[in-house]
Amino acid sequence: MANYEKIESALIHGGIYGDKTTGAVNVPIYQTSTYEQKGLGENTGWEYSRTGNPTRAALEALIAELEKGKAGFAFGSGMAAITAVLSLFETGDRVIISSNVYGGTFRVLDKVFKNFKIGYEIVDTTDLGLLDSKVTDDVKAIIVESPANPLLTITDLKGVADIAKKHNILSIVDNTFMTPYLQRPIEFGVDIVVHSATKYLGGHSDLVAGLVVVNDDELAKRLAFIQNSTGGVLGPFDSFLLIRGIKTLGVRLDRHVENAEKAAEFLKNNKAVKNIYYPGLKDAQGYEINKRQAKNGGAMISFELYENYDIKKFFKSLKLIALAESLGGVESLVCHPASMTHASIPKEVRDKVGITDGLIRLSIGIENIDDILKDLDNAIKESEVK
Repeated sequence: MANYEKIESALIHGGIYGDKTTGAVNVPIYQTSTYEQKGLGENTGWEYSRTGNPTRAALEALIAELEKGKAGFAFGSGMAAITAVLSLFETGDRVIISSNVYGGTFRVLDKVFKNFKIGYEIVDTTDLGLLDSKVTDDVKAIIVESPANPLLTITDLKGVADIAKKHNILSIVDNTFMTPYLQRPIEFGVDIVVHSATKYLGGHSDLVAGLVVVNDDELAKRLAFIQNSTGGVLGPFDSFLLIRGIKTLGVRLDRHVENAEKAAEFLKNNKAVKNIYYPGLKDAQGYEINKRQAKNGGAMISFELYENYDIKKFFKSLKLIALAESLGGVESLVCHPASMTHASIPKEVRDKVGITDGLIRLSIGIENIDDILKDLDNAIKESEVK
């Protein structure tokens, strides 16, 4: 077993490393649906690939180690992951969600789980006193993102975990934007961590996957049962790709963040920018809290232009930065949350929490920063209404 202490080494050597049979440094792709058994009731630990696959098991062990949890679970998408977590609850239960969360999380609660009489309430989780007051007997979990999507709102993770423990309910954190390289919610007492691994963990916009980590043996048993019963598992090839992506997470995120910090300063000082949301800026909401619980501000930026700029022209004028759903790939991406990632949230709810029709979300890639800034500068200038 490799000897290491730092997360940069764990990204490469963590979980189940290599292949004992051949000495290969990469876990093989076990592209099989089933496994030959020695006899009735006798197997090698593997029976059927929905229940367990060695390539997926290596990934699950890796993410559990990186997040400092007890067990990891890999799913076919981030939404399959959050769906499995929400399947822990029963008719009559309610969950609290942050004021701005990924639109898909809202949609599955509002359109699917409400059919099973599992309710939700949207709460400003940055206000811990308010959050505490909203926990009634039927509330069974608090679900937060920090930084939240798309306004990069920061919530005190330890504060949320403490409130959850006080009321004997679950704390669930979507750590997609930060990854365990920048933030590890379980270290602050959080029960469950969820990832859309499609994003930074995969890192190359070439796979769709979801991961869950739990910090309790009983929760692990329950989630393993749900994973096997509902079957939304990640296949062996995508598991292999995800392990490969995670190996370079540290070096990629270092570059992502370096670029994002410069892009945030550029936008902050640009006369066309009305509002900017980036937790790495010293005057940003929650800056000090984020500094305590995360390595830095991450690589996501949201902003609004003044009214005399046409955002449709802005999007059309970008040449390097691609207009696309998703985030966290090596390429810079831009999206319009109101009509793309958060379109499933009713307009009155979007307006209330600040997801305006003028909001622009940037996922800063690892290209040369001068090219990124030149593209942003040109698109802003082209979008000015004269």
